[in-house]
Amino acid sequence: MPGIPDVQPGDDVGRLLLAALDRAGLAPLDGDVVAVAQKIVSKAEGRLVALSNVEAGARAIELGEQVGKDPRLMELILRESDEVSRIRPGVIIVRHRLGFTSANAGIDRSNVGPDGEERVLLLPLDPDASARRIRETIAAARGATVGVVITDSHGRPFRLGTVGVAIGVAGLPALWDRRGELDRYGYRLQHTDVGVADEIAAAAGLLMGQAAEGLPAVLLRGLQLPPTDGRAVDLVRPKELDLYR
Repeated sequence: MPGIPDVQPGDDVGRLLLAALDRAGLAPLDGDVVAVAQKIVSKAEGRLVALSNVEAGARAIELGEQVGKDPRLMELILRESDEVSRIRPGVIIVRHRLGFTSANAGIDRSNVGPDGEERVLLLPLDPDASARRIRETIAAARGATVGVVITDSHGRPFRLGTVGVAIGVAGLPALWDRRGELDRYGYRLQHTDVGVADEIAAAAGLLMGQAAEGLPAVLLRGLQLPPTDGRAVDLVRPKELDLYR
């Protein structure tokens, strides 16, 4: 979806996406899915923080010395997190208040702004609610029932490289339970839960890119998904099922 401008606090992301669809000559259809990069949602919701306005506490200063990061950044990471999972020089892994585990609580410095002030971008307060608002805006303006996935780039345990994951979901299943279905040879599936919202986020990430591509939204068409309304938290493995904790 081309031509989305630099997003400013207070912008209506749904309206920006509708304008991008118009520029591309696309009309949203029932069953389409719109994948939206977290950055533009966070910017629109005013989640930019100037580090000069952050006062680091004692714990943040201590962790900053251990990890080798700005203690003001560490303070924001702690505020956004429920617990610290692992640290080593250069790396801090935390359980985010939204439930998932990631580096730096998803706080980002890239593609934040050109004004020279040292600022960082926090994740939306409630990405599922953000996805619902975008979905409702598109439905009200075009009459189409679409799904919305808000995406972020995460690293993964035991594998190198970041991939797109879903941190906000509306209008489609986040986790598609296919247990009980038959495979091609009549075997009944026993353990097949498909992280379909993450698969959508990863597929969209191939077009969005990670650097200067400037494509923060992708329209996916032709997916055949069950008509359920999931949440991003559906994808978080419960602590009691995490064998590596």
